[in-house]
Amino acid sequence: MSPTRLSTVVLDARDAHELAAFYVGLLGHVIRAEEPDWVLIGPPGGGTGLSFQTEPEYVPPMWPTRAPGDQQMMLHLDIEVDDLEGEVDRAVGLGATLHAIQPQDDVRVLLDPSGHPFCLWREGPGV
Repeated sequence: MSPTRLSTVVLDARDAHELAAFYVGLLGHVIRAEEPDWVLIGPPGGGTGLSFQTEPEYVPPMWPTRAPGDQQMMLHLDIEVDDLEGEVDRAVGLGATLHAIQPQDDVRVLLDPSGHPFCLWREGPGV
């Protein structure tokens, strides 16, 4: 076993609890730990978690970057789904926003409630 393991990815947010609730609903994860300004969620059976931290000076990322100096997207989550349009509708119902720019037919770019871009995607025929 490696002496190091990735345990979680942390996303800054306006409100850690609000964003954690969104991803719990979207991914079907459970809350593993929480503090006033931090929440850890993960798959019910174990595995790598996703954490959220309230950042008082939070500025939502921009994708694509529009001007020099804009807050850039530093990372994004790719979430594979079986029913792309159904999951887009479900994500929007949970509080996501469909992004105006959609670069691929088999991918939908959305923004979570704190403005982080994430992608829902499905594997297409022959992929």
